Amino acid sequence: MNIGELMKLKNWVVIGDVSNGTKYANKILNKFKLKGYMVSGIHPKGGKGIYTNLKEVPYNIEAIDLCINAKYGIEFLKEAKELGIKNVLIQPGAESDEILKYCKENSINAIENCALIQLNHI
Repeated sequence: MNIGELMKLKNWVVIGDVSNGTKYANKILNKFKLKGYMVSGIHPKGGKGIYTNLKEVPYNIEAIDLCINAKYGIEFLKEAKELGIKNVLIQPGAESDEILKYCKENSINAIENCALIQLNHI
């Protein structure tokens, strides 16, 4: 799967500081919504309308936008594997060798790219 095919998936979650308007996770979440995607925010601390884990999301997640420190990101990817989620878009700064290796070893389609740039083309 390439980035164009990934962006055609319609059921997403954004993992990161989605409640902070100055953070990229928040900007990405809002851009997905603006473009008509089914999307929810996830952050370990939760918050109003924010899930704390993937299991709480009430729809079938097709793809994850990973916009969180890699030490937390790897745990979300382990949960994604359990749930059978096979696609992740890794934002600049959220990647690590451990995350990329884990995705490869567990047949998770991992693409390093920027959602904001890709959503501007939709």
